[in-house]
Amino acid sequence: MSDNRNMILAIVISVLILLGFNYWTTSRLPPEPEISAQTSAQPGQPAQPGQPAAPTGAPTAGVAVPQPEAAQAAQAAAPNKADLLAAAPRATLQGKRVHGSISLKGGKFDDLSLPDYREGIDPQSPEIVVFRPQGLPTSYFAEFGWVAGGQTAVPSGETLWTADRPSLQNGTPLTLTWDNGAGLKFTRTIALDDNYMFTVTDRVENAGGQAVTLYPYGLVSRSQTPETSGYYILHEGPIGVFDTKLEEVKYDDLQEKGKIEKTSTGGWIGITDKYWLSAIVPDQKMSFKGRFTHHRENGQDKYQADFLGGAVTIEPGASATTTARLFAGAKEVKLLDGYAESLGITNFDLAIDFGWFYFLTKPIFYVLNYLRDYVGNYGIAILLLTVIIKTLFFPLANKSYRSMSKMKKLQPEMLKLRERFGDDKQRMNQEMMALYKREKANPASGCLPMLVQIPVFFALYKVLFVSIEMRHAPFYGWIHDLSAPDPTTIFNLFGLIPWDPTPLLPAILHIGVWPLIMGITMFLQQKLNPQPADPVQAKIFMFLPIIFTFMLAGFPAGLVIYWAWNNTLSIIQQWVIMKRAGAT
Repeated sequence: MSDNRNMILAIVISVLILLGFNYWTTSRLPPEPEISAQTSAQPGQPAQPGQPAAPTGAPTAGVAVPQPEAAQAAQAAAPNKADLLAAAPRATLQGKRVHGSISLKGGKFDDLSLPDYREGIDPQSPEIVVFRPQGLPTSYFAEFGWVAGGQTAVPSGETLWTADRPSLQNGTPLTLTWDNGAGLKFTRTIALDDNYMFTVTDRVENAGGQAVTLYPYGLVSRSQTPETSGYYILHEGPIGVFDTKLEEVKYDDLQEKGKIEKTSTGGWIGITDKYWLSAIVPDQKMSFKGRFTHHRENGQDKYQADFLGGAVTIEPGASATTTARLFAGAKEVKLLDGYAESLGITNFDLAIDFGWFYFLTKPIFYVLNYLRDYVGNYGIAILLLTVIIKTLFFPLANKSYRSMSKMKKLQPEMLKLRERFGDDKQRMNQEMMALYKREKANPASGCLPMLVQIPVFFALYKVLFVSIEMRHAPFYGWIHDLSAPDPTTIFNLFGLIPWDPTPLLPAILHIGVWPLIMGITMFLQQKLNPQPADPVQAKIFMFLPIIFTFMLAGFPAGLVIYWAWNNTLSIIQQWVIMKRAGAT
């Protein structure tokens, strides 16, 4: 057996993993198949935006019928957002972290943006917009209400509610009322906390002479398939938790199936983007039916996530109240964890796609976040995290580097054995193994530091990629966003030439300063390792730093900084050990 065969095998496997990882994280989702258009919501078919399905086994009378013609007319008459917002009376939304308005026509949450987040690094760039009014090609809104179990008039998407005040603010709820003229008074109280959670309390008073049966519902509706990141490791689209289990549905899968139904007690349902989430949360003690639906209307994709609660019977002279919640905002880790605990929302933290290494990824995030709070910069936090990881694996690395020192000291003896038994491979391997045993050297132990850091590498990549806290987080110098690749490139001499080649070149060719630093540190570390006597193996080792430099060029800058700093610490540790062992 060759002295470096195990190490070569480990490195090759690592390269293949990283290449595959790079491929998966840059491959686009497949094209979306066409689905035949549906113009009305019937039992067993996907509901139109703003229209929940009738409950199973319940009569459909009284269920509001969508009016696509009206939506088309509104779009033709008011082709822009400002005109659509002015077309119906509204209550302004003035929260600390959200603002916009709520439409009194239908009581829709259809105008909401996040002042804390911008589309670009420039603080003057546009705010992130979550909800847009119906009538726009990219409409996106949430709605709550009741489905009637009989011939009962209930509020619909066209109902004009009366508001008790002109605006909804943190700590100052907004109350909407509507009377159906047949003995039922509907009251909706909307409260907003200091972040992104709305509490919607619906109350029905029955002043009529007969009992009525109603079913509470909530929905999130989205028009047009949004542009997604297209990464294999990240879910964007319909999402929910049913009976504690996470359900993620791709847009194209929902197009193919048309409808996906789940039943649950507790949980939530909604639609997620990479950093933003809109989720409706039923009463966590209530049994409900959740659905994801898709249909095409006038050549446009329509997606909906909704829940339908159990029957609520209201006797004459009595009233009934249901409470649901709407989250519409940024997927901040601590915030979602806090809602899961304080409001008892089952597995609400799973809205952040921490992936298979959840058990490792989330602790790494919390350590990074704690260090950032202490030092004030996520880049410095990454450097400190690397020191912590190196400290944890210090005994393992020491053992590995001692073994590598022995291997380096044995190189003259190994060359003699190759010269002596070069034509007899079996005998040469036997003599090599005897030499290793006699000198207590393990040629495979040098692989351990690289293999151990691969799960950490993937977990840190996930943290940098999916955590909104890392979005637009600066380091120093030219790194203004640790979650994005190094913006410099060798093709314009790192910014000295006033030319941006990035649109013309694939990500793997965007060799910036930090990928080069990482490649140099990898080359220096390689020089400390025992050099293979086999020329083929020596060439493989020689090209590895170059291969990794190109591979990591398109990765987040924070990850490349971690790798370069980790290499630097390893070089120092390895050099000290080898010097003490007399192997340098």
